[in-house]
Amino acid sequence: MDRQRKRADSLDQNDSALELDSSPLSSCEHSSSLQQTHPTIMSADYEPVCSEEKNLDVDFVTRAKNNESIPMKDLCSDKVLGLYFSDGKRRVDYVLTYHIQKSGSTRRQSSKFGDNSFIRRLRRSLSKRSSRAPLQPKEDPEVAAQEHQTDYHEDDKRFKRDEFEENLQKTGLELEKDEGSTIPGVGFLKIHAPWNVLCREAEFMKLKMPTKKVYEVKQGSSVGEKIRMFIHKVTAPLHPKVDTSRAQCQKPLSHPFSREKQHLFDLSDKNKFFDSKTRSSIVYEVLKRTKCIKPKYPLGLTSLLANGVYTSAYPLHDGDIEGVSAEPNDRKLLYEQWASYSVFYKYQPIGLIRKYFGEKIGLYFAWLGVYTQMLIPAAIIGVIVFLYGCATVDDNIPSMEICDPRNNITMCPLCDQACSYWKLVTACGTAQASHLFDNAATVFFSVFMALWAVLFMEHWKRRQMRLNYVWDLTGFGEEEEDHNRAEYEFRVMQKKVKLEHSDLMDEKVKLTCTDRLPAYLTTVVMMGFMIIVTFVIVFGVILYRISIKAALHMSSHPVVRYNIRATVKTTAAIINLIIIIILDEIYGAIARWLTRLEVPKTDKSFEERLIFKTFILKFVNAFTPIVYLAFFRGRLVGRPGNYLYVVGSYRMEECAHAGCLMELCIQLCITMLGKQLIQNNLFEIGLPKLKKMLRRRKSEMVSIQEPVPHKTLKRYEKDQLLGPFVGLNPEYMEMIIQFGMVTLFVASFPLAPLFALLNNIIEIRLDAKKFVTELRRPIAAKAKDIGIWYNLLRGLSKVAVIVNAFVIAFTSDFIPRLVYQYMYSPDGTLHGFVNHTLSYFNVTDFDPGTEPLQPMHLGYKVSVCRYKDYRDPPWSSTKYELSKEFWAILAARLAFVIVFQNVVMLMSDFVDWLIPDIPKDISLQIHKEKILMVELFMKEEQGKRFAARDNQDNCTVPLSANQRPPQPRSRPVSQANCS
Repeated sequence: MDRQRKRADSLDQNDSALELDSSPLSSCEHSSSLQQTHPTIMSADYEPVCSEEKNLDVDFVTRAKNNESIPMKDLCSDKVLGLYFSDGKRRVDYVLTYHIQKSGSTRRQSSKFGDNSFIRRLRRSLSKRSSRAPLQPKEDPEVAAQEHQTDYHEDDKRFKRDEFEENLQKTGLELEKDEGSTIPGVGFLKIHAPWNVLCREAEFMKLKMPTKKVYEVKQGSSVGEKIRMFIHKVTAPLHPKVDTSRAQCQKPLSHPFSREKQHLFDLSDKNKFFDSKTRSSIVYEVLKRTKCIKPKYPLGLTSLLANGVYTSAYPLHDGDIEGVSAEPNDRKLLYEQWASYSVFYKYQPIGLIRKYFGEKIGLYFAWLGVYTQMLIPAAIIGVIVFLYGCATVDDNIPSMEICDPRNNITMCPLCDQACSYWKLVTACGTAQASHLFDNAATVFFSVFMALWAVLFMEHWKRRQMRLNYVWDLTGFGEEEEDHNRAEYEFRVMQKKVKLEHSDLMDEKVKLTCTDRLPAYLTTVVMMGFMIIVTFVIVFGVILYRISIKAALHMSSHPVVRYNIRATVKTTAAIINLIIIIILDEIYGAIARWLTRLEVPKTDKSFEERLIFKTFILKFVNAFTPIVYLAFFRGRLVGRPGNYLYVVGSYRMEECAHAGCLMELCIQLCITMLGKQLIQNNLFEIGLPKLKKMLRRRKSEMVSIQEPVPHKTLKRYEKDQLLGPFVGLNPEYMEMIIQFGMVTLFVASFPLAPLFALLNNIIEIRLDAKKFVTELRRPIAAKAKDIGIWYNLLRGLSKVAVIVNAFVIAFTSDFIPRLVYQYMYSPDGTLHGFVNHTLSYFNVTDFDPGTEPLQPMHLGYKVSVCRYKDYRDPPWSSTKYELSKEFWAILAARLAFVIVFQNVVMLMSDFVDWLIPDIPKDISLQIHKEKILMVELFMKEEQGKRFAARDNQDNCTVPLSANQRPPQPRSRPVSQANCS
């Protein structure tokens, strides 16, 4: 009741103030004069843009009052309705949108009219209560109560907006409203930062700005630098056609902006000194610091957005990108030279990307470009390895032995009862296909990819340091204040309410680990549950493969029975792909929900926790089927007569004779291609376009119900229809998972770098088009590196060495071939290798109920069948026990893992040590820049001393010899004494 009484008193005060000065002020007038006239009444400080007939009277009254003429061309100028205020001079640096409450079927035109209507309703209700007339509603009381409750919340939001906007004006920002926009139900608050505010905030934020001093950047004389310059000249046609304002051999000195040292900077054109990116980031910092203090708890911009006081906040794009009337701007240049598929073969304009979107997004695309360039040699070597396998497939002795029908080797059934005996020659195609990926060149390619990962990381570090120098980020640190998130402030408010009547209110209230303990427990339980769900789904796919294989073997149709193994492999891989894509979206939403439950204090903490959870869940989801195929399938099978069964009668599946490497290759191929094609085409192209179409369609439907005279969309209205920027985490996560696919199991799939290269060429232009045309302009954020993603890349590159060592040693037949050739082969070749890998089994030793139902399927009675394993024969005293060959090969495999891992990691560390993180020419230029800056300040100090000495000489009055006091010559007379 006290709050309502205070609100009613404030309404009466506002109403009386409005009645005293009934002539509204034009929004085209300068806001400083408005603040002097009405410093506390927000509704009289600024008005909507004069773009419709309802505002013409307002502007006419105001200008008539000031004896001004009204030029008609100023009323509906495209420049006024676009990127500038209604005066056509002040640029819109930031936009806040909010919901406009509708009264009946009429849309409220301005905040002042809404105030008056609310006051009239309040007075009308008070008069009805005072007359004690019986209430006779003409509508459902529940609906009426709900509408009154909505009005109350809307008015409460409006009061908060008024206070917040008043506080914004106190900081010096200039505001202008547009509640008569083409988009019904949406009001726009346009914000402009004048020169004095920009200078003050730039000094507070320690923004580095270019000075007048320009120095020549000398190119290095080292061999590496000469090679780099030669490559740059050769690839000149591949560079985008982006005009640079200054030659590449010149660079201005940069220094943190200071109002006391404005003479150091080129301020000839103040409108262009701070570009649109810098202006919007400055305004955003002011918005984050500004609070609503009249409510019981202070509310910042994040809290106001979370509570619906404002619906969105964004800076404006520079202009249109298409059409004859589109003026040249950075956005249009990016669209033509970066976001077009016709320039896919060119380099990215990283400098222009950084200028328009900021350093953080610029670093992402620079990293993506370096990663894509480094994939070119990896893809070439991978194709060569694949072609080597194709060229040597006819000379491969094990494949020739499998395909030779004269061997007449009878294999044991692949499943119980439904499967019969089969000839090894039927696996000829699988054996030849496996050789394409399982050959001697595979080991070389695994070593090459391990070194490639190290070279990629080192190359990126050097590229990053070069960008830090060019973008003046060498001295950048985490000096900016990290503001609290809206959810954290809300939880702190709730805690304050609970402790309101206790003695603990004297302490600073914050969320402790005890407050977050339920959220932490929920996170641990849910993460474990999601990982178990992934394992269960993979196990379900295993059961699918087992059951569908038995069902196909039982079929009497020859078409169905033809190539059963390939059918089962392909369908299972497709099912895994669909499950991975679906779970990716589910796990992303769950990770965000769990992170919100923990209520991190700052955006940085929120982002790090979200990345950690999302990476674990998506990594497990993507790689669990692949890890199973690489290391577990075929090793937990048992032997004929003593197979391992799961879930009753399901016999664990075994690998083909050529090993599981082919199935692993199929799974990787389908997963990479499927994820890239479906996620790129569906999620990154289809969904954003669908959402944009739905937003535009919704706006058109509302416009049909409520006709709006002016149909031309302004710049801030067009940006309102674009999608919000959700951050770079999804883009990085997609590339990190791809990097894992390329490096972790590259021994089984040499074509992975080629597929990744083709995907990234499309991905760069796809992301570019999305950022330029489909999303609102993000806030320019400074960053000197890619953050936690670099650590994840290094971790994956280290794990890749171990994983590839185990893939070569245990998944492929590389080690068994070497052991046979140098220990058991009579002639030192691979002749007889296939027979050496097969053990014997007496068919009379089958368990009852597991023998084939059609034992005469091959036309003769089988007494002994073969299976792939190293076990003693049935006529041995230790029949079916692991043979000594098994233990010899196991020892060789473990030795190979140890040697491969240590040798490759030693080579990687040597390469890491050999290549310096900072290029030599960049370190020299940074040192030179520091010296030039010191010299500049020394000259400035000397100039000040000479100026002070001249002033002293001019101000000193000559005295006679008797009157002149003895003073030391080195002590100048101050200028203040002279005056």
